Amino acid sequence: MKVLIVFAHPEPRSLSGALRDVAVKALEAQGHGVRVSDLYAQSWKSEVDRADFPSLPSDARLAPAAASKQAFEAGTLTADVKSEIEKLLWADVLILQFPLWWFSMPAILKGWVDRVFAYGFAYGVGEHSDKRWGDRYGEGTLAGKRAMLIVTAGGWQEHYSARGINGPIDDLLFPINHGILYYPGYDVLPPFVVYKSDKLDEVAFAAIAARLHERMSTLATTSPIAYRRQNGDDYLIPSMQLRSGLGDPGLSGFALHVGRAGTRHDEPDILRSATEISAAIA
Repeated sequence: MKVLIVFAHPEPRSLSGALRDVAVKALEAQGHGVRVSDLYAQSWKSEVDRADFPSLPSDARLAPAAASKQAFEAGTLTADVKSEIEKLLWADVLILQFPLWWFSMPAILKGWVDRVFAYGFAYGVGEHSDKRWGDRYGEGTLAGKRAMLIVTAGGWQEHYSARGINGPIDDLLFPINHGILYYPGYDVLPPFVVYKSDKLDEVAFAAIAARLHERMSTLATTSPIAYRRQNGDDYLIPSMQLRSGLGDPGLSGFALHVGRAGTRHDEPDILRSATEISAAIA
């Protein structure tokens, strides 16, 4: 397999940096191809602005989505964005690795998503009609690939439990897992989360490193989170409401959009090939 790790921590000697090294060594030892996008080391530009769209006339109003669509279709995205898109097309597995800062990802990683997940590449794909609402949520450009998160959190695991003060970790990560990764088609694996990240001693780190090594050996076989497919008859189109009767009684919120473990829906009818996408950004 080919694995892309997008790494977002400003200190290479951090726990996050050590875990990245564990993951890379484990994957390479298994014969996988590995690339790392180290966003801080690359001085990644996180904000979307006019500089992202050099072909946009100077007197034109900047509408980011429309500008992204035009630049993607015309092949005029900036070189740094094109490079990251090419890595995503190359990789069979995407790993986003970051510390949980203020209940979300660091701004530099969110900026990577904002700029790299271009209109026509990661969203705005497919037919919109009374039967389909685009190729998204289980379909799309990146369908057939896998993705997962490696996350470090300072709080206790109990703090992120179902009754914990911080809220369930699955809910906190839902906007990333479902809204960023599943949206363009990835099969999303359960996250690897490290708690009490600023309180680990060598013994605790060794145990966590061993668990991460094991997770890296099961990337191809771990069952993905059973998110419901948008176009798999679970939702009414175009209202995108979950059909009545689906979901266990009493469930609400994010949990409604996860089916029973092990369930799979029909394969998408239309998937664009990596070759077609590569031609679009060339």
